[in-house]
Amino acid sequence: MTDNNNQPQTLNDLIEQVPNVVDHLFRNAPKNALTIHTQMMPGDAVRPEFTTWRDEQWSWRNTIALHDQSYHMHSLHLRGPGALDLCQYLSVNTFRNFGVGAAKQLLTCSPDGFVIGDAILYRLEEDHFLVVGNPGTTDWVQYNAETLDYDVKSELDPMWALNKEKKRHFYRYQVEGPNAWKLLEELHGGPLPEIKFFKSDTLNIADCKVRGMRHSMGGVPGLELSGPWEDRKTVKSALVAAGKEYGLRQIGSIAYFTTVIESGWWAVPVSAVYTSEGMKGYREWLSAKHAAMRMSLGGSFYSSNIEDYYLTPFDLNYGHLVKFDHDYIGREALEKIKDQPHRKKVTLIWNAEDVLGVMQSQLEDGANPLPITIPLAANARMHYDKVTDKDGNMIGLATYPGYTVNEKAMMSLASIDAEFTEHGTEVVLLWGEDGGGERSAGNIEPHEQVKIRAIVAPSPISQAAQSYRSNIGIRRGSLNDT
Repeated sequence: MTDNNNQPQTLNDLIEQVPNVVDHLFRNAPKNALTIHTQMMPGDAVRPEFTTWRDEQWSWRNTIALHDQSYHMHSLHLRGPGALDLCQYLSVNTFRNFGVGAAKQLLTCSPDGFVIGDAILYRLEEDHFLVVGNPGTTDWVQYNAETLDYDVKSELDPMWALNKEKKRHFYRYQVEGPNAWKLLEELHGGPLPEIKFFKSDTLNIADCKVRGMRHSMGGVPGLELSGPWEDRKTVKSALVAAGKEYGLRQIGSIAYFTTVIESGWWAVPVSAVYTSEGMKGYREWLSAKHAAMRMSLGGSFYSSNIEDYYLTPFDLNYGHLVKFDHDYIGREALEKIKDQPHRKKVTLIWNAEDVLGVMQSQLEDGANPLPITIPLAANARMHYDKVTDKDGNMIGLATYPGYTVNEKAMMSLASIDAEFTEHGTEVVLLWGEDGGGERSAGNIEPHEQVKIRAIVAPSPISQAAQSYRSNIGIRRGSLNDT
């Protein structure tokens, strides 16, 4: 379907018009992480940095970090007696024992068993649920709410960049770190209620009723605080004022998006929506301007087949979530592959000398590798690097290249073949785009690909990093010198 100017109206129209989906995504801008992430949060509320991104990273391990999550995610309300059944039909994990005030991970797959996306699902009332995440997940839920025969109504509270009213239904703050409980107890006026993981209870902060849910961004103790939009300034002001004594830092957008490296969350996979006849109805429902075709794709891995970027739940260490006790989209496909070999998610610790070699090249004539920007080194919203063994055989994919002061290392999340996942195994990450930037249509400078050695470590790294510090330091010699 096209309009009078021959412009595609649906995502399906656009996919049929472009010569190749992968090449289309590679050409999209912006092609740098700092622009991508600072654009997702309004500067008047969440600056790129409040102190420095290093100081802010340090705070969630040592004092208190205050993350403002009120702006960069969609929130989709589901109301009606069929809301729970709809969510259960869309998610691979079971929602048994899902009481009011609790939250669950909503993990959605295509009919072919590939991940569309995940989000947090909150049960606010008996028949009122809230899906919070990126559009890749919330739009899929909204589509099914509108097209399947469930007694449910949906209402989208869009992220700030797409929010015409410039008003959200709820604020959402994350308060975490070693001193978080002391601060919250002071503001609450006494001991906090016992709150188990992904459960919630009510706190009192500055005469406001606040929902506190046990959750963490950086893999450290903390609570997610939420409440009516009108209370946001009062609650934040109280947190900031009282938090000075405890070393609280407000977290800017630059440091915020490095939390995934430490917590091990693969936040934005390439959503499995571009192919499969079973997804055609969804592609025809989506606008041609949907994020699926506006997202930028980059990194050293290139395949003309978009399905080579797809991941299964098993590839992301979500096998424990996959249940076969209920009917859901993708169940049949997942049952067929559950006993097959799967890749596993790990953290890759980049070799320090190889990283420094790339940085040094920017000060010298000669080799021209793609610069490594810290703390966020991705050159696209969906950044996929090729990972090989020491003989050059491909063994997996890596994403979210970045630096954290808490580990004093460049790292990536990766999904690699199981035989290479023993901690301490040395692998190789290819850095720089295939084609040296030509595929990005001028959105990234010409460069040469180089090899970066890396050590396999646990994911999330924050739970076991100290055991592997001896494997993280500089190793003499560079692959790119041989």
